[in-house]
Amino acid sequence: MSNAQNTGNEARDMRPTRLRDALRQARIEAADRTGVVVELRDAEVARLEILNEALDPLFAEVPEQVDLFDRGVSQGETPRLWIDVVAHIVMGRDKRMYRFVQDTRFGRIVLAESHDVPVIVDAVTGYVARRMIEREHAMVAMPVAEPVVEKKPRRRGLGMFVFGFVLGAVALFGLALYASLSNM
Repeated sequence: MSNAQNTGNEARDMRPTRLRDALRQARIEAADRTGVVVELRDAEVARLEILNEALDPLFAEVPEQVDLFDRGVSQGETPRLWIDVVAHIVMGRDKRMYRFVQDTRFGRIVLAESHDVPVIVDAVTGYVARRMIEREHAMVAMPVAEPVVEKKPRRRGLGMFVFGFVLGAVALFGLALYASLSNM
């Protein structure tokens, strides 16, 4: 009788408290079976969707005015969970390891790599925080220094004007003289 009571208590303790947790557990089990039975690509997508759901609380905290992040699963030849334009998560060669990578101008770098979803969630959380700080620094308006205007003496400008006026007058006088001499 005590075995029956223990079994009943264990069943109650193992029962998920929320439907979302039960769905997550079912997806994990399906992804494990899919990795063996069905195409590996479907298992990758399923695992990336599980990770995407685990990231929901993080991205719920990101302010709406911060438009740096565009999260979503792309189902191309290599399925990826995009965090932003330059960072994404891809499955490792064994199709069970999450690899968080960032594309840089010097090539792709691995930011984190793990079989565990919480480890990758922590790495993405740190990445998101760093990107938000970079955005804040970029948005800070630096005070613009007033251009230094060197005051030029007005005499020089006036002197150039007088020189140009005299030169023009001499040129006109010379042209008039040439015209009068050529008509004769």
